[in-house]
Amino acid sequence: MGAESGELRIGDRERRETDDRLRAAHDAGMITLVEYDERVKAAYAARFRSELAPLVADLPDGTAPPEPDDTPTTAAPAPAWHEDTRAPELHDRRRRGLRGGLLAAVVIAVVAIVAPGVATAGQGAAMFGSRTVQVAPGEPSVSVGVLFGSTKVVVPDGTHVTTSGTTVFGSTDCDTACAAVPAGAPQLQVSARGAFGSIQVQTASEAAADQARDDARDQPRHHHDD
Repeated sequence: MGAESGELRIGDRERRETDDRLRAAHDAGMITLVEYDERVKAAYAARFRSELAPLVADLPDGTAPPEPDDTPTTAAPAPAWHEDTRAPELHDRRRRGLRGGLLAAVVIAVVAIVAPGVATAGQGAAMFGSRTVQVAPGEPSVSVGVLFGSTKVVVPDGTHVTTSGTTVFGSTDCDTACAAVPAGAPQLQVSARGAFGSIQVQTASEAAADQARDDARDQPRHHHDD
């Protein structure tokens, strides 16, 4: 049989179905691996249904290739899936909670380590606020601290400052006072320690200029209030 008898050709679907039957027969021990390979090759080389039938004729349980189904089929409607958004929200909430807990643990640990040094700072410690430390001429060193606040250290003009210490999650700024100065200038060591805050070292001239700017900003507001 074949093209001369008017038999219709087969497609890949029929070949795959025969392959599935042969694979199941091999898995069940009905045919050997060599037989499976030979029959599969013949199945994928077949062009007509009559060429597939002998490949499964000796196998039980209806191994003959299925007859083609010409009935049009319609796709079954997809199930209505309702996305559950609670799981991602819960995951995000747990992740935020974990980050918050880790951050709180870090803050507590840093405060526990740094706080004793801040509290015992000799010349000035700013805790949850701000403070200005005025250094007298001739002072060789000054010790300041900060914790959740800010400390300003005002030194005499012409004094050369060097800073030491550690500020965790904060900063120590010293521009003009720490710049190079003429030889023989008074030396001052600023020991700064703290966390979650800032320490700023200024010369007397810088501090006066800042104060003048603050006063100038406040004047229009006072005039408006009057």
